[in-house]
Amino acid sequence: MDFNITDDQQAIQSIARDFAQKRIAPMAAELDRSGEFPLENIREMGRLGLMGIEVPVEYGGAGMDPVAYALAMIEIGAADTAHSTIMSVNNSLYCNGILTYGSEAQKQKYVRAIASGEHIGAYALTEPQSGSDASAMHTRATRNGEGDWVINGKKSWITSGPVARYIVLFAITTPGVGAKGISAFIIDTAREGFHAGKTEPKLGIRASATCEIEFRDYVCPAADLLGQEGKGFAIAMGVLDAGRIGIASQAVGLSRAAYEASLEYARERKAFGQAIGSFQMIQAKIADMKCRLDAATLLTLRAAFAKGEASRTGGRFSTEASVAKLFASEAAMFITHQAVQIHGGMGYSKEMPLERYFRDAKITEIYEGTSEIQRLVIARNETGVR
Repeated sequence: MDFNITDDQQAIQSIARDFAQKRIAPMAAELDRSGEFPLENIREMGRLGLMGIEVPVEYGGAGMDPVAYALAMIEIGAADTAHSTIMSVNNSLYCNGILTYGSEAQKQKYVRAIASGEHIGAYALTEPQSGSDASAMHTRATRNGEGDWVINGKKSWITSGPVARYIVLFAITTPGVGAKGISAFIIDTAREGFHAGKTEPKLGIRASATCEIEFRDYVCPAADLLGQEGKGFAIAMGVLDAGRIGIASQAVGLSRAAYEASLEYARERKAFGQAIGSFQMIQAKIADMKCRLDAATLLTLRAAFAKGEASRTGGRFSTEASVAKLFASEAAMFITHQAVQIHGGMGYSKEMPLERYFRDAKITEIYEGTSEIQRLVIARNETGVR
């Protein structure tokens, strides 16, 4: 792995940092309180190239690599986890899925509007009765007389569901054969038969809108089948590998923000006549936080580098992605917990961002595959035992 950041990577990192600190950070607390979706910010992020970093220029994106994406995600995540969640889904799950498995017509029609920030994209795999066991879904897609697909069913916990124009959806097309009977579709939510439920009240990432969606005799044109029929589960799992790098990057950004706030507080806060950073217990916390932050950062960049290599060689980066996501998310929980502890009562107060960091960190251990699923993926890939 080359540890040198290229000029292009540094440029997108600087753009993301500047926007995050000047535009996102000042309003993050208020958006957390109100739960308002930051539509104007997302549109501006699209204009800056942040909603389609790996999308080729010919499809409206920035045309950059996975390391550039990770660096930019870290900067947005350091300002507000909710913004980085929206950015991650657009880049990793939606655009990446269509770019990897879609036809030329699908790329032109469904990627450009999302990469530019004109519209929002989403990814629908989870159902009320199937989370980690994604192949146990019930949503069905059947052919009608014209050869189009009629879709019925529900999906839950859909990030950006209330505001998404286009969604990558997974449904059963051949019942009774498990994962081999699942196919992927591109959904236009403006079509009749699509219904978005209420926005979920969440512990954290509150400005990122999440809801249940339902399909009632929704007609999906045959041309909007993504990839081959029956290959949907493989598509879903492949896309999630990329998504895990996005969440690892998000967790690194969040961890960095909590760490830097704690470092400043340890230098300035006085107790017993001296800065609390002079006490061994605080020093131990700072050291442990720093080690986890650096390790999470390096594992995340390694995974992003591996994804770039895999795109050239046709290899896989599943293990690297799961290792990064597992370690970075658990590091985020550890670091934000220690940050609250270092700040004491002020860490528990909404007057400071520490309690928001702590609440936001938890979701990184859950979505794009729980920590338990990451351990399962890593162990299976290492042992070869299924």
